[in-house]
Amino acid sequence: MLKTLHISNYALIDSVDIEFNDGFNIITGETGAGKSIMLGALSLILGERADLKAVRDSGKKSVIEAVFDVAGYDTLKNYCLINDIEWDDTTCILRREISPNGRSRAFINDSPVTLDLMSHVAQQLVDIHSQHQNRLITSPEFQLKIIDNLAGNTGLLAEYSSRYRVYRNALKRLHETKKLIERNRTDEDFTRFQLEQLDAMKLKEGEQERLEQDRDVLSNMTEIKSTLSGALEALSEGRENALSLLRDASEYCEELARVLEDADSLGERLESARIELQDIAETLSSYDQELHADPDELEAIEQRLNDIYSLQQKHHVNSITELIELRESLRTKLDELENSSFTVEELEKEARRAKNAAKELALELSVRREKEAKHFETMLRERAMPLGMKNLSTKVKITHGELTPDGCDNVEFLFSFNKNQPLMPVGGTASGGEISRLMLSIKAIIAAKMQLPSIIFDEVDTGVSGDVADRMGLMMKDIAQNIQVTAITHLPQVAAKGSAHFKVYKEDDEHATHTRIRRLSQEERIEELAVMLSGSKVDDAAKANAKSLLNI
Repeated sequence: MLKTLHISNYALIDSVDIEFNDGFNIITGETGAGKSIMLGALSLILGERADLKAVRDSGKKSVIEAVFDVAGYDTLKNYCLINDIEWDDTTCILRREISPNGRSRAFINDSPVTLDLMSHVAQQLVDIHSQHQNRLITSPEFQLKIIDNLAGNTGLLAEYSSRYRVYRNALKRLHETKKLIERNRTDEDFTRFQLEQLDAMKLKEGEQERLEQDRDVLSNMTEIKSTLSGALEALSEGRENALSLLRDASEYCEELARVLEDADSLGERLESARIELQDIAETLSSYDQELHADPDELEAIEQRLNDIYSLQQKHHVNSITELIELRESLRTKLDELENSSFTVEELEKEARRAKNAAKELALELSVRREKEAKHFETMLRERAMPLGMKNLSTKVKITHGELTPDGCDNVEFLFSFNKNQPLMPVGGTASGGEISRLMLSIKAIIAAKMQLPSIIFDEVDTGVSGDVADRMGLMMKDIAQNIQVTAITHLPQVAAKGSAHFKVYKEDDEHATHTRIRRLSQEERIEELAVMLSGSKVDDAAKANAKSLLNI
């Protein structure tokens, strides 16, 4: 339930704090006192768009904070934990802040969240029912939701929704595969030509790099041969080459070793160096013998590379690896075309199985809805007839169609408010007052089954008076036996039914006008009801009447 509401720096409100009762709360006040301002502030918690004009002092931020008692509310707990929202087993705090520059921030239990996430949480905590919301009764989706709530279809709907998604995904795969096959079949000849061209090339991984290296060698053979010749001349083939000079140096060192004790190892070191240089010389000589200019080989390499480059340009790729991948992709595409009839047949079977699985639950939903519809018709008449609609007739018309995310049923509420009047959709036959009373009756019916901890009725009793107003008050009081109810009203018959009474009023100081709210004591409540009964003049008769309404 809604425990407290704090509003600061919003419209005519500089700062108010309201501590609500857990039963039936009443809010009264003169027209223009600011009741709608408070609802507007609370609507921000529900995700409504923030209006910068509502910020009272442009130098400070506006803050709306609602504290809810959520003890035992496991459904909301699971939702919050799934969405990584910090959870307290007893209290949930929703806060919306609007800065002077128009930036809006949302918090749940002091942790920043997206406005969409806050809206989803808030809608599981409080329902603001206004005259504007009365139009919902004309919505087929809302009508279906009412029947499902009363029938207890939540679990079955979740299972159906899962099966329906499987069916839709299977159908999507089937359609996409058919389109792909059709598209591929149109391009089949060209695809086959491309594959044959790639197959004929017999491409191999690393081939391009080897060919480019061989081409570079053959193209620069004269320079390479000259370089090899120079190296061999210096190492072993010249008149004075490194190897012969090393042999001479080795002989000199042997002579030194006879007279210098420390020179013993010099000859060995020179011999090691000579052996290494000899090996290098032999390797260079092998290169020189193996390498030879072959114009035909160079031409063949150039032709092969040109063919590879041409394919890469044609297919917009940069390597043989990508050409090989394309080749296999084309082969797969042709294989799929050859097996397409089998593939489509299997996907069609899968879609039929998924549809039948979803249809099975859709039909079960239909049976439950039709059974509950009969019950709902009776309950709605029983609830609404005492509210001045003694000739009310109701009918929940359910027709069956194709599978949708909600099943296969179309629901339409039909009403007749007068004798000999045909049953018609509510939007074409009911007045605003009748729609308000119907919505109140529906809320009363579903209150016992609602997970929602709190509901706010905003002048839902507009346009009624006398005995009907009294009965509407009793109905809201009855709803408050199951969930917290707050009613904003101008009717004393309704206001007298509350367990806590708050008054909204304006107060002027030397600088500005402010909206205030306070909880009324018993004496103040008698005074307020007397004013509502008789106007500005309050006499003993009005007070006596107020006490009578309060059963004092």
